[in-house]
Amino acid sequence: MAKFLRRWILRVAVVLAAGFVAVYGGDFAIFKLRGSPMGKVTVNRYMTIPLKGRKSEFDYLGTLDVPCSVSLFAQSGQGPCWQLRRNPNQGMDM
Repeated sequence: MAKFLRRWILRVAVVLAAGFVAVYGGDFAIFKLRGSPMGKVTVNRYMTIPLKGRKSEFDYLGTLDVPCSVSLFAQSGQGPCWQLRRNPNQGMDM
């Protein structure tokens, strides 16, 4: 019974890995065929400053246009635009 379960888990792992490679490869191919489209998303930047008593102060640093790739996954060293549009607030710790 344990041998059957191990074999089944191995098959599922191989299928998931192959699926991920296929989806990422397809995304990469479409990204390159479209001419490596890049976009820009305006994000809000904040700095977190620790205070006494486990409190924090948030300082607004302004907006910034961040370059991004128009793809499902990160391509050409840039994050995907859909992820930046979904999370437009970027914080940095001091």
